[in-house]
Amino acid sequence: MKTDVERAFPNMREIGRATRRIIVGVLALGLVRPGTGLAEETVPSAASAPADQVHSWRTGGGKSYLIPALEIPSFLILLNLSDRLIYGDAIYGSTYKSSRDHLLHGPWKFDNDPFNVNQLGHPYQGAMMYGFARSAGLSFWESLVYSNAGSLMWKIAGETDAPSINDQITTGNAGSLLGEPLFRMANLVLGDGGDDPGFWRSLGACFISPPTVLNRLVFGERFEPLYPSHNPATFTQVRLGSSLTVREEDHGFSNTESRKETSLDFSMDYGLPGKPGYTYRRPFDYFNFQFTAVDGKTSFENLMTRGLLYGTDYELGDDYRGVWGLYGSYDYLSPKVFRVSSTAGSLGTTHQWWLSRDLALQGTALAGPGFGAAGTTATVGQRDYHYGATVQELLALRLIFGNVAMLDASGREYYVSEVGSTSTKGTERIARGNVSFTLRVFRHHAIGIQYVESRRNAEYANLPTRAQSEKTFSLNYNFIGDKRFGEVEWRNGMDSDDR
Repeated sequence: MKTDVERAFPNMREIGRATRRIIVGVLALGLVRPGTGLAEETVPSAASAPADQVHSWRTGGGKSYLIPALEIPSFLILLNLSDRLIYGDAIYGSTYKSSRDHLLHGPWKFDNDPFNVNQLGHPYQGAMMYGFARSAGLSFWESLVYSNAGSLMWKIAGETDAPSINDQITTGNAGSLLGEPLFRMANLVLGDGGDDPGFWRSLGACFISPPTVLNRLVFGERFEPLYPSHNPATFTQVRLGSSLTVREEDHGFSNTESRKETSLDFSMDYGLPGKPGYTYRRPFDYFNFQFTAVDGKTSFENLMTRGLLYGTDYELGDDYRGVWGLYGSYDYLSPKVFRVSSTAGSLGTTHQWWLSRDLALQGTALAGPGFGAAGTTATVGQRDYHYGATVQELLALRLIFGNVAMLDASGREYYVSEVGSTSTKGTERIARGNVSFTLRVFRHHAIGIQYVESRRNAEYANLPTRAQSEKTFSLNYNFIGDKRFGEVEWRNGMDSDDR
């Protein structure tokens, strides 16, 4: 028989169960060590979920709006407590009074946090909150709402300084555009392990998307069903490079520097057009993800993702297949002497064109508006960076020579205007070009050469016009996920494994 409390609050039992499981999950992440036996003693096994509670990605049954609504505040409380321990109460010592003042009076403004905190740390925080909702069975758009709500909660109650407009954009929205490819890649890693992914695949998936693995650990069978990928055409590449020369030029300050460095690059194309039977009905059924880390850097040099939010596939004749529509993108580029980041929506297309029997051309062309930030690396007495409405363009091409080699070329440009900026009025124009050639040596192993050039031109009313550039030439070892460099075969009578 139901108690009065249960009749008044019909979700009370689910709230209690979810809260206990979240606490258990936090304890599990901090206390359980493989092989110690502590898992059996400390963390109770998640009971098998009733059939009607096991989440189904097809029907939506078993998903939960409540669980991420509890997980996200729990995550933010833990984040605030850890920040207080590390950085003190000056910024993170928020109280009921400060939260109430922020909620009622604001004022909303642009903050002055370091570039990597605002443009990289906050998007990753948003990706975590997005992941809690996504792995609880919610759709892309529903999870986007949760990520933005979590961002608002943090800006109101997580810090003592006034809530910031720029953080709301980068945390809730850029975080979702980053969180979706992380969620899908984690599911691919788990799916490659079959019905029982095992410890190492689970660990790898946790590294990519911690909320996805946490919900599987805490809620057992309920959230174990993997997100249906519909078997997309994918291409992954891991590149370890050593530069022969890196040349930096700062024409405004007559400073030129040459150095050598080592880089690690990962990229993935997911849902390449042309695969028979594959559709583009869900956001990010096509996406591209890239990151580059360089020795001596404290964070990624590049982190970029773009995905098809709404669009459809098309074909031109027998040899051309593509998708087009509205793309969402999050870019973070940080060469040593300057940096740029943007969150944008663009119209564009991604395609593959068979030029001959064994020669294929893949490419993406995008252009659209967004909101971004750009500036030089901070030094004493010089401007750091500024925000503004941003226009960006991208053209990326890949020429594939069967299973022998590929030639990549890409160019992207960002124009960060003074529109929407509250700081010193000015503009930033940043361009980046990349050309690489990769030759397959044996199976999935290849070698390559790469040239990257980045340029910045900045104009401000109270500062001298400034032009900076960085040029890098490097040799690379490549591990490629597909021996045919990701080309998609759809032509009648053609079998990519036999050609």
